[in-house]
Amino acid sequence: MTTLESRMEDKLYPPFKEYAGQESFFLGEHPLNVSIGWIVVLGFGVVFSIFTTAIVMIDKFFKGNASITSEHFNTAGRMIKTGLTASVIVSQWTWAATLLQSSNVAWQYGVSGPFWYASGATIQVLLFGVLAISLKKVAPSAHTMCEIVRARWGKTAHITFLFFAFAANIIVTSMLLLGGAATVQALTGMDYKLASFFIPWGVILYTSAGGLKATFLASYIHTAIIFAVLITMILVVYIKTYSSDQIYDFLDWTVSYTEDECKMIYSNWTSGESFYEKGKYACGPVSGNAEGSYLTMLSSGGLMFGIINIVGNFGTVFVDQSYWQSAIAARPSSAARGYLLGGLCWFSIPFSLATSLGLASTALLLPITAGEAGSGLVPPAVATHLLGQAGSVLILIMLFMAIVSTGSAESIAVSSLVAYDIYREYFNPEATGRDILKVSRIVIVLFGLIMGALSIALDAMGLNLGWVYLFMGIMIGSAVIPLWNMMTWDKASGKGAVIAAWSGLALALTGWMVGAKIQGGEVTVATLGTNEVMLSGNLIAILSSGLIHYVYSKFIDGETYDFAELDKNIHLVEQDLSGLGVQQQDPDELRRSYRWITRRGWFLTIVLVIIWPLLSVPAGKFTKDYFAFWVLVAICWGFGAAVIIVVLPLAESQEDIGQDLSGLLNFMMCKKGNINEAKYGEDKQVVEEDTAAKGEEVAKDEEAQA
Repeated sequence: MTTLESRMEDKLYPPFKEYAGQESFFLGEHPLNVSIGWIVVLGFGVVFSIFTTAIVMIDKFFKGNASITSEHFNTAGRMIKTGLTASVIVSQWTWAATLLQSSNVAWQYGVSGPFWYASGATIQVLLFGVLAISLKKVAPSAHTMCEIVRARWGKTAHITFLFFAFAANIIVTSMLLLGGAATVQALTGMDYKLASFFIPWGVILYTSAGGLKATFLASYIHTAIIFAVLITMILVVYIKTYSSDQIYDFLDWTVSYTEDECKMIYSNWTSGESFYEKGKYACGPVSGNAEGSYLTMLSSGGLMFGIINIVGNFGTVFVDQSYWQSAIAARPSSAARGYLLGGLCWFSIPFSLATSLGLASTALLLPITAGEAGSGLVPPAVATHLLGQAGSVLILIMLFMAIVSTGSAESIAVSSLVAYDIYREYFNPEATGRDILKVSRIVIVLFGLIMGALSIALDAMGLNLGWVYLFMGIMIGSAVIPLWNMMTWDKASGKGAVIAAWSGLALALTGWMVGAKIQGGEVTVATLGTNEVMLSGNLIAILSSGLIHYVYSKFIDGETYDFAELDKNIHLVEQDLSGLGVQQQDPDELRRSYRWITRRGWFLTIVLVIIWPLLSVPAGKFTKDYFAFWVLVAICWGFGAAVIIVVLPLAESQEDIGQDLSGLLNFMMCKKGNINEAKYGEDKQVVEEDTAAKGEEVAKDEEAQA
């Protein structure tokens, strides 16, 4: 028996025996039948479409309004409560990358990967809560962020930020399908191109039928399922199958191998030919990590990824219309708390999932290649190893939930931009509500078809999920600070914003390509995709843009803007003023909400990206007890978030749910009237009073302007 075999026998390392001599985990074989892929991709989409659309129609019917106005289609009535707002934030922020890329960085860097993925993409949601309340204060009638840009800064800025908004939507939807289609193909054998084409159809059906409200209701269901699978995976890894101490020992063992031993592990044991290459497998010490260990926050690669993650995700939150749309849809009193709660609950998904599945992939020495990890196949590989076909099915369902929930949010976001900022603004200024509805639904269908084509095109170019994820900040990061300034700084210049956004993009692309040339000697997909090069491009994008906009606004164009004028330049298509009444726009309440979210948002941001990492530095390489505590935090956070995000929306909406069920029961029993008629009458009276008050304000403004 060789020395290596002796060491493995001493440690009783079962995965080594099971996968000995195997070059990759999936080997072109699929744990599930292709029919399972078709059932999930098409069957789930149809079922969710019917179920979600039916709920929306029942809710509308028993509240005395079976029709859907364009305002309601694109804003959900501006009356969404805290729990559902938080659930929607979690749902639309849970991309395929959240589930797949987070475990990839755990496979690469160890414990620092899941932490930096989670913290680096949570703070943007926390801080966007500040913009959400600012929007309620100064532009409550808005439908899109670009409408606000047009109202404050004019046509040139409007066209500029439309470009960045569409770029954000395209990047996000492309990543959804890049990871999603690759996983469906790996698990079921379903053709990548067919998966890319058919996955969006589930999104198209219920989004085009029910609009933003349908998207929100579906998002709640998707989020509940995602958390159910998350909890299952945590329990399987750290309670049912292994313990934190065992995973700790296995991770130590993985980095103890020399290069020669790694070559022996990853070789054909019959012929003796090795297929090991440095960086191809998670074997041996981790370059850039303290003591070469996976069990440390002292990781240069992890930190570099964290910075890229922070910059890139500022772009995909602040420049993505779907987050502005969620803010528009929320009640003013719910917006701040919904975003804060949603951000904190979302943190648990990448952190807890990757701390379990991601670390298990390296601890168990599964033969996952860098190519498989980059394509997002770490979670399905570990789940398949631990649970067999059941694990494959659970990951497939979880991934599909993430794709369709975010995909529906992106579809409704794009349709709103096209309907309000292109069609209504430049082609038909007198568009009616029916016109807006028609255009919105057509765009949802067309964009769903385009989504698949984008994914196929990126795959043909050799770009995987990890590459696009690191690139996104370079493309849209330069729009972040100008948009923040637009909502919070009265001296923010429109011309300066245009110059800053385009200059930041040009400088970022230039720096990115020059960096690739200097570091790699040539400009290729591979040299452009290194951490150092991606980091330089991301930082140039956001920092140069911010500096340019500040200097131009402060020293060149110092005009002060009156925010009281902003909402006057934004007009409703229909006089559907739900959520815009005096009761919902109480200035004192908005002021308190702004102060509440500003303090807590910035405090939690500092905790997550500065204080927590610094407190982990003295630990160096984690001890067993420290790692056990780390795992305990991940487990508790995951369980707590699951309970909150599933229970709170139901608790807040129990009265509405009861009313709808009672109305449905009466309808089925052929009883006339509705036992909740009095309650709806009261609600209707409140809305009518708010509408009248708002109408009086609008009339006075128009009279003053005349």
